[in-house]
Amino acid sequence: MTFCRPVVLDACVLVGAGLRDTLLRLAEVPALYTPRWSDDILGEVERTLQRRFGKTIEQTRHLTHQLRESFPEAWVREYSDLIPNLINHEKDRHVLAAAVRCCAQGIVTFNTRHFPAEAVCRFDIQVIHPDKFLVEQLCQDETLVVTRFSEQARNIGRTVEDQTRAFHRTGALPRFTLALAKTLGIQLG
Repeated sequence: MTFCRPVVLDACVLVGAGLRDTLLRLAEVPALYTPRWSDDILGEVERTLQRRFGKTIEQTRHLTHQLRESFPEAWVREYSDLIPNLINHEKDRHVLAAAVRCCAQGIVTFNTRHFPAEAVCRFDIQVIHPDKFLVEQLCQDETLVVTRFSEQARNIGRTVEDQTRAFHRTGALPRFTLALAKTLGIQLG
């Protein structure tokens, strides 16, 4: 599926620096999709980074500032009126409300169970795991994905092979890392 319309990135896919960087690189011009999020989503990212990963308030505010600078159009506002009528998981209703408000085509999340089909089908929003989303982006434009992933690796002093293996070791994106490894001719095992 081609994601030409907005895609809401849930907090859980924005917390990890590697995945966040990969997703956002694919949203840079020429973009494979248009990222969207809300203050509630980024507030959740900040809290998680502070509580679970020991990041300082200054560090998380810097991240939010960088996101505002790089993707000023990503913010979804004025969606809280939609929340009372939503039936997905209570803690993620704000995510679905933001997606509905910006006419998103999808929500990228690890928490797919929080968005059951009966809660999202009437809005024509696909809920997609980041592993599947990245595989679809690779299928959509293999050259661009490989280029951006290679740039990401270089920026942190890794080879693309090392970066692919590092992603694979986390186990979070198995289909993407296998597809990427196959494309690049890399042995993962």
